Amino acid sequence: MDILFLIGGLLLILLGANGLTDGAASIAKRFRIPSIVIGLTIVAFGTSAPELTVSVSSALKGSADIAIGNVVGSNIFNTLMIVGCTALFAPIVISRNTLRKEIPLCILSSIVLLICANDVLLDHSADNVLSTTDGLILLCFFIIFLGYTFAIAFQGKKEDEEEEEIKQMPMWRSILYIIGGLAALIAGGSFFVDGASGIARSLGVSESVIGLTLVAGGTSLPELATSIVAALKKNPEIAIGNVIGSNLFNIFFVLGCSASITPLHLTGITNLDLLVLVGSSILLWIFGLFFAKRTITRIEGSILILCYIAYTVVLIYN
Repeated sequence: MDILFLIGGLLLILLGANGLTDGAASIAKRFRIPSIVIGLTIVAFGTSAPELTVSVSSALKGSADIAIGNVVGSNIFNTLMIVGCTALFAPIVISRNTLRKEIPLCILSSIVLLICANDVLLDHSADNVLSTTDGLILLCFFIIFLGYTFAIAFQGKKEDEEEEEIKQMPMWRSILYIIGGLAALIAGGSFFVDGASGIARSLGVSESVIGLTLVAGGTSLPELATSIVAALKKNPEIAIGNVIGSNLFNIFFVLGCSASITPLHLTGITNLDLLVLVGSSILLWIFGLFFAKRTITRIEGSILILCYIAYTVVLIYN
């Protein structure tokens, strides 16, 4: 039954995210909002909606390890598995701007989370907690990141740039898609968390391990699909933007919202997990900076995948 809850919840989340994104994008287009703005806000939110839904639902239900494990695990999965798999399909060329600004920003977000989550080590507190204050700080970082993204996007926008075609629907259908999408996200998030918690209890595995692996992989499906399709269409560089954007959104917005709603106590999430998160971003940066002229090759992609497999094996054995 727990597996049915898990699969059914994930399907509802994915369908809900798709419906909400299509409906919101259609209304935005109707009011002549530029496609670039829609892509940076509504579509970006759509691909991270599964993580947001699961983490907020987990926080409200008192499953902090699933809430945090979902974000940490998703980001590790994104950096190691998604970039690794995409590189196997086609080598990924990284732009100078991404290498100098965006990947370092991704590393910074991981370090900020590592600092916020180490109350015992830094403040000699009784336990590690992502407090409401920490959540608000993460949201402030998100606002700065959003401002930077808009500035870069509008600077780089050319008059002859082809805009992504957004399907415009009748207003009533757009509103129906938004309401239906939100309802599916809420219901799916609840089912998914219940299923994941039930599986953890029945297997005798901690919620943190389930959050870092099963939940993280499930909620990263939109990013995985986007990156593989981009590689097949000979646009593998989209994978890097997709991964970095998603990782920053997850830490600054998803965890920021979750911790702002209710403090998150870290019991099963360890410094090993957080250091792997930081290390995976640094490894991606090193591969892009020092080898093969700003290109993630198939060999480097294979190394990233092996690193993820090794991390998962260590998690299971611990």
